[in-house]
Amino acid sequence: MRTITLDILDDNAINLLKDLELLKIIRLRKDSVSENVTADDLVKKYKGSMVAQSKDEIDNQLENLRTEWE
Repeated sequence: MRTITLDILDDNAINLLKDLELLKIIRLRKDSVSENVTADDLVKKYKGSMVAQSKDEIDNQLENLRTEWE
């Protein structure tokens, strides 16, 4: 078995690679670069995405969401 690294130039290539994996010709693994995400990166990514709310406001929003599906 040999390991090689590919640069995907077109998203259609991913589908072709998945088909080869289903045929048990190759095995796909997750990119090791994406596994090296630090806590600081996550803080930068999500900082400011949530605003401070009281418990009552959150409870009201949850109740509204639940009743919308009924």
